[in-house]
Amino acid sequence: MPSSSYGKSLDLSRLTDDEAKHVWQVIQRDFHLRKKEENRLGELKTKIMKEDTKRELLEYQPKLSDSLCIRCLQPFKLLVNSKRQCLDCKLFVCKSCSHFNKKDGGWVCDPCHMARLQKPV
Repeated sequence: MPSSSYGKSLDLSRLTDDEAKHVWQVIQRDFHLRKKEENRLGELKTKIMKEDTKRELLEYQPKLSDSLCIRCLQPFKLLVNSKRQCLDCKLFVCKSCSHFNKKDGGWVCDPCHMARLQKPV
């Protein structure tokens, strides 16, 4: 069978019926997974847009952003709910609304974390 890159057709005439059926099943599974990933990314983009809108409204309230988590609006407390500054957007969030990024050695809020996941590596 000749080598092929994406978008070119393959010569499958020498395959047995079982082999051709298996290739077809693999192609169908790939199509299904790609469609599922497209839907997941679409939902992720929608969530990010909603979070960005909410964040834009709240970030211009300095008293609010210094004393409350910008995402869940829970008050910061020294031991129970301490604040963390997001590496990307620089806003303050609580532990439950953020992820620790080992690579960068700091905290990233959930919306910025989702945006990082959405970007291709």
